[in-house]
Amino acid sequence: MIYSVDVRIVAPVRDTEVTDRVADAVSNLFPNAELEHEPGELVAETHTLDPFSDKLHEQEILDTARREFEKRKTDEGFSFALKKQAAFKGLINFSVGNPDELGDIDVHVTVREPSVDDFIAYIAPPTKDGKPVDADHPDYRHD
Repeated sequence: MIYSVDVRIVAPVRDTEVTDRVADAVSNLFPNAELEHEPGELVAETHTLDPFSDKLHEQEILDTARREFEKRKTDEGFSFALKKQAAFKGLINFSVGNPDELGDIDVHVTVREPSVDDFIAYIAPPTKDGKPVDADHPDYRHD
């Protein structure tokens, strides 16, 4: 799929944390992201979520991801939060409820092409019996 997105990733760096470890956590999930150190946080930008999508498939959490994306979806894109500790281990763990003591990794995705719904379906396709369904399958659209 051809798409055009801007992904902004913000991770707080607490006084008790090593900045490089927080950078590793972000890079583990978003290897193409360009990181910048700012006071008290790391800010990263990328224009692809393909490696992140690969991890969603590997961990078999497509339905969970799609639900999280839908929760904070707008006409322009969607946002979600991830646990830093899991990200450091290269795992995706969505943050729900109260933010982690060390702060969560906040991800904001602006979608220019295709539609937000189509991009979400591309990154985290609908599943049937736990397996992703292809675009021709009647269950593909998640509305």
